[in-house]
Amino acid sequence: MLLEKRVFEHRRPILSVVVPCYNEVEVLTHTRARLDRVLKELVGVECEQIYVDDGSTDGTWQVIDRLARQSDSVRAVKLSRNFGHQSACLAGLREASGDAVVLIDADLQDPPELIPEMVALWWDGWSVVSARRRSRAGETLFKKASAYVFYRTLNLVSDHPLALDTGDFRLLDREVAALLGETTDKNAYLRGAVSWLGFPETGVAYDRESRHAGESKYTLRKMLELSRRGLLAHSSVPLRLPAYLGTIALAGGLARAAVRRDVRLLAGPGAFGAQALALGIVGEYLQTVLRQVQARPAYIVERRIGATAPCLRAEERVAL
Repeated sequence: MLLEKRVFEHRRPILSVVVPCYNEVEVLTHTRARLDRVLKELVGVECEQIYVDDGSTDGTWQVIDRLARQSDSVRAVKLSRNFGHQSACLAGLREASGDAVVLIDADLQDPPELIPEMVALWWDGWSVVSARRRSRAGETLFKKASAYVFYRTLNLVSDHPLALDTGDFRLLDREVAALLGETTDKNAYLRGAVSWLGFPETGVAYDRESRHAGESKYTLRKMLELSRRGLLAHSSVPLRLPAYLGTIALAGGLARAAVRRDVRLLAGPGAFGAQALALGIVGEYLQTVLRQVQARPAYIVERRIGATAPCLRAEERVAL
């Protein structure tokens, strides 16, 4: 159900733009310039930009450091090593103090020019505004096809509805961002977590652009890891799969033994395969549980530049 239109009586609302970065030295200056142009168009809204360096090995941190020292509206966070894109996004959400938070990658494939439309929908009462990809320029046919299949398969087997064809480019209301920031999941899949929260969500469609510069940091291994996170975090089907396979294998063995009248046919290669697959799936969940109980943080902040402005303190926010 849509909330009432947002009203701030005693101050201007704050918009935080979180930009996770990993080896983006070639594009960061352009990213900052485009964000500046777009955010200046927002009337009656104060803006801050938070750049999170996810353990870059090029000159990314040096560029972020310079940007933060040039403007009070830019804040910088440096993680001690590469913890992964989802952890960098989570770090940015926890650092942000705005009334709304926009997550956007630094590579400019997601156009910052979409932010004013997202903010307008937030003003109208939407808690989550997701950017839905109509097309994906500059990507291989394999990546387009695998993304299409993945989102629909995950939505089919998920325990709750998920937004299709959306990445992490979205606007989150302060309440949603705060709840995500409180997660203790060391293998968080933020896209699914946003849908799981169940807040009013809408979307804006756009055509995804090619990278402005540099190369994609999402290798096949990282895409598979993200898919694994999403599946294990938001679907119980893998846990039930061994039971389904076991039932099918047992029924098939019984039928074959009944037809051939030979009970020894129940013990075959199929039984071993089903057991091996079941153990493999259970092992995936046990590994996830192990990481949870280890109680390690999702990331480590090595350095921060730029303090939160006084107007962003929680005690001074006006309740909606």
